[in-house]
Amino acid sequence: MKHLQFVLVLAIAVNMWECGDAKFGERGEISPRRRRCYDGSLPKRLKKRERKVLLDGSSGEVCHRLYPRVSCCPTRRIFSTNNTECGRILEEIKCARCSPNAQVLFHSLDMDKMPHREPDLPRLCQDFCREFYYTCRGHIPELFQADVDEFCQYYGRRDASLCFPDFQRKHPHGQDSNYLGDEKIEDISRKHKHNCYCAQEVLSGLRQPVAVVHCGDGSQRLFVLEREGIVRVLNHDLELIKEPFLDIHKLVQSGLKGGDERGLLSLAFHPNYKKNGKLYISYTTNQERWAIGPHDHILRVVEYTVSRKNPNQVDIRTVRVLMEVAELHRKHLGGQLLFSPDGLLHIILGDGMITLDDMEEMDGLSDFTGSVLRVDVDTDCCTSPYSIPRDNPYFNSTNQPPEIFAHGLHDPGRCAVDRLQTDNGSLIILCTDASGKNASAGRILEISKGKDYENEPSVYDLHSSGGAPPVGGFIYRGCQSRRLYGSYVFGDRNGNLRILQKATFSTSADGEEWQEKPLCLGMAGSCGSMLVGHILGFGEDELGEVYILASSKSLAQSHSGKLYKLVDPKRPHAPKECQRQVEPPELLMTACSRHCKNGHCTPTGKCCCSPGWEGPLCRVAKCEPACRNGGVCMEPNKCLCKNGYSGDQCEKSEEHGRVTRLNFSASSMQSEQFSALVHCIHFC
Repeated sequence: MKHLQFVLVLAIAVNMWECGDAKFGERGEISPRRRRCYDGSLPKRLKKRERKVLLDGSSGEVCHRLYPRVSCCPTRRIFSTNNTECGRILEEIKCARCSPNAQVLFHSLDMDKMPHREPDLPRLCQDFCREFYYTCRGHIPELFQADVDEFCQYYGRRDASLCFPDFQRKHPHGQDSNYLGDEKIEDISRKHKHNCYCAQEVLSGLRQPVAVVHCGDGSQRLFVLEREGIVRVLNHDLELIKEPFLDIHKLVQSGLKGGDERGLLSLAFHPNYKKNGKLYISYTTNQERWAIGPHDHILRVVEYTVSRKNPNQVDIRTVRVLMEVAELHRKHLGGQLLFSPDGLLHIILGDGMITLDDMEEMDGLSDFTGSVLRVDVDTDCCTSPYSIPRDNPYFNSTNQPPEIFAHGLHDPGRCAVDRLQTDNGSLIILCTDASGKNASAGRILEISKGKDYENEPSVYDLHSSGGAPPVGGFIYRGCQSRRLYGSYVFGDRNGNLRILQKATFSTSADGEEWQEKPLCLGMAGSCGSMLVGHILGFGEDELGEVYILASSKSLAQSHSGKLYKLVDPKRPHAPKECQRQVEPPELLMTACSRHCKNGHCTPTGKCCCSPGWEGPLCRVAKCEPACRNGGVCMEPNKCLCKNGYSGDQCEKSEEHGRVTRLNFSASSMQSEQFSALVHCIHFC
């Protein structure tokens, strides 16, 4: 009898559940609380056999991970593409038919007006729809016949109804996904379940940005590098200053095609920039004496000094070449510059895809390729722009250039120096690199003195991410996110963000081991903006916060580049304990910059004279040959003659002459008085 009562109660409950099913009304609406498959049936837990069929499909593993408990059916193929990034999004979209909410996702008022046409795509969330459009429009042209607004007006959903890929799902979209469901920031803070962050959009309209750096002078400015040869300035409020900090696009040889790495490569400010105003630039060019040769271009490293009149502009007349490296190919260039806390400049170069035959053809001009160079720019020697640190591994070598600090790199992405030094005072420099010249997988290296990374093990081997090269980032030492502190943030060109953390294990020999984890990014609904497109680089400000550079297009002329700031939604964007007082940028006021008019200043403040000048501050001109008949040398190869003489060297005698550059008579003046007066006119 008890069993019969239980069966009756169960039947009544099932009947009430079925009666409660919401049916499509006149407006084609359905209750979001009732789950239905695409064909109207109820979702169910898949059996082992059905799950095996699902997993055998190309997108089965992704769908099973999205819906591990209940599902509707195996999916069908909709569109195909050879593009890896677009294919990743399509694999997720295919899973919409397996969703317990498939009927809601594929039916709406607009779609029901066309019963003869079966919808190809589900209703997409607005952010996901725009990302899908910009990622796949060049690879599935038959689908994208309209602009992004028209496309997302039809396939997107603007109201509060369910949409893909959100529909109240609480899991990220697979292992490599960067997206979080459209949840409120407070909900994220309350649950503490996801390791998710926000990409806050700071600046848009950039032309192929490659790096963002700070100058360390307390002004909290950011300097954004554009590949074509322009550096732009953002003030401490992250507002763009109209005039560029540096514009050398006429010197820079940049590439337009995908994979061409030529252009403005890197910028590094001197550690003592606030006082000496020195900065260092690396770029590719084919000008001047290198215009003819077997190489394609040269990679040039130069020194500039900031203008004495405007702290937001560089004085391009102060250019001084440090180094030039000939390169044959347009890939694997490297070119990053960075200063370590000990004040030494590191120059990271790729192998340039150069073979042994290429090096023989170039007659040894590429000895630096695939190496990390370390030089000291704080030198008082006026004949050389840098000196070699005595502790460089090849300082006394006759086989290797003394500038080399480490070698064996292939395609270094970006390298970063950990701000926090270890207990023994050693530095940690992490670089992303390709595992081999033709390998799509990457690796993370910890650069050490004298190491050959052709044979040296890496810190961590990265698995292939669809052929996308890794993009190096920074070791987070900011204050805004406590969860991210000490993590190495990096990514790949496809837009996937990762973090590398050191975890302590009792089983490891040294007690520490690196662990890789995906870095989840929230969507615009919860973060206000969303990272879209290819990752081009990373940056860091004075406070240690990390920035991301991305672009939805590959052409250098397009203005699709954006700058994002990585923030933790669980904390305020600017906590009080993280705020620092802003110091306005100061004018360059060193004694050398004020008085060294006919030469250049070294980073240490010594005035090095240009040809034809001499003296402590290069104020005395040298005349070759010397002025005759008591004339005074005013500038190189030009004399100021006494009355009665003329010519470049005062060799001609005149009976009634006058001083050519002074309007007075010197007939009654002694030679010493004449010289003293001329000296006073020139210097006083």
